[in-house]
This record gives sequence, structure tokens and C-alpha cells, in this order.
Amino acid sequence: MQHPRNAPLVDDPGPEAVILIPAHNEEATVGTIVQAARRRWGYPVVVIDDCSTDATVQQAHSAGARVLPLALQLGAWGAIQTGLRYAQRLGYRLAVTLDADGQHEPEAIGDLLEPIHTGRANVVIGAFPARASRARRLAWRYFRWLTGLPIEDITSGFRAYDTRAIQLLAGRDATLLDYQDVGVLLLLHRHGLRVMEVPVLMQPRMQGISRIFRSWWTVGTYMLQTTVLCLARVGHGRK
Repeated sequence: MQHPRNAPLVDDPGPEAVILIPAHNEEATVGTIVQAARRRWGYPVVVIDDCSTDATVQQAHSAGARVLPLALQLGAWGAIQTGLRYAQRLGYRLAVTLDADGQHEPEAIGDLLEPIHTGRANVVIGAFPARASRARRLAWRYFRWLTGLPIEDITSGFRAYDTRAIQLLAGRDATLLDYQDVGVLLLLHRHGLRVMEVPVLMQPRMQGISRIFRSWWTVGTYMLQTTVLCLARVGHGRK
């Protein structure tokens, strides 16, 4: 989605970037992800703990992350928005989100930041459509048809946001969203922010399964909720 009038605010004064990792019961992998991200980029890493009942917090601390514990379990998007509000409050110009389960390669963070630094995008999504199961491909195809959004990997949580995107998604309009995909993309589109995808490699999950695509029942529930969101025309048109 190209809107040349909206340049990313990467030249504002303030800290450069922060890496945000939402986590729920990821003790087996979160420490490795934090260490890899810090070692490769030197950016501060913040783990938003979504009420884990295992040693996720301890592992994140030991690996050098700042941990933001949530008092209530908010789900992936609620945890990410908490991280974006943290980034906004501390004045970070860029924020990168990646999962704690080992799917996303911290090495690829530079590929996501490059289009923002060069003024081509406000939001960059790390895309790997080949990872999709049949249920996920059907959901993606349906929502592309329903919304007209030309995004191949709709549910990827590997994303980079510039200052404008951070401010928008940390705000009230994004608070009631349940998921980080269609509703967020519609909101970005409504406000004229440029979203692009870059190809990245993703690894199979080291443990656990997708919260959304773990069964046809959860897929159906997700699609129903998101369809209502789309039909309510959240994000339709631009300010």
C-alpha cells in the first residue's frame, strides 16, 4: 500500500529501536531468543509476560531482557500493545515484534527495518506464506477477499513499526482488538500508513501450537469474530 505523502518519522530525536517479545509459558525458548536478539543487534529487548505459569519470567531476566508482567492475561495483541505503549512512553523511534517460540529469526530484523530507514514503509511484515497450514491458507484467502488488503502473510507477528505506527497502535482505537492481524491492518490502512512485506525464513515451532489455528473450532471462532470486525467496517476509509 503506497502513500508517498506519509513518510516514516525515523529522523525524530529519541532512542533508536526496541525489540518486543510477547510471551506466555515460553520458558524453553524465550531465553535463547532474547540472547540472540541482544547479541546480534544490541537493542534493548523487552519481554511482555502474559501471565505465564512457568519460568518464562526468570529465563527472560537471566538472558538480559526487561520484563513487563501483565496483571491479567490479555492475549498476543494485548501483550504487544503493552509493549508498544512502553516504546511510545520511552520515545523509541522503532519497535520490532517477534514471537518467543523460536519461529522468527532475530538475524532478519535488519530486513524489516531497512524499508523504514529508506522511507518506503511505516510498517514492515516478515512474511513466510509457505509455513501456512490448509486452515490458515483458507483464512488468509477469505480475509484478503473480504478486506481487499494485499497482504500474503496476514498473521505474521514478526513486524517492524515506525513512530507513526507506534503512536497509532498504542492508542485507544487499537485497544479492543483481539488479534494482531486483520484489525490492526485495517486500522493502519484507515490512517494511510504504508504496509509492506519482506520475505523471511521461519523455523517450525520449538514447542506448542498456534493459539488460533490449533483446531477447526478455534479457526471458526477466529474467522467469525474477525468477519464481524470487517463487516463493522473498522478502518474503512482514511482520515
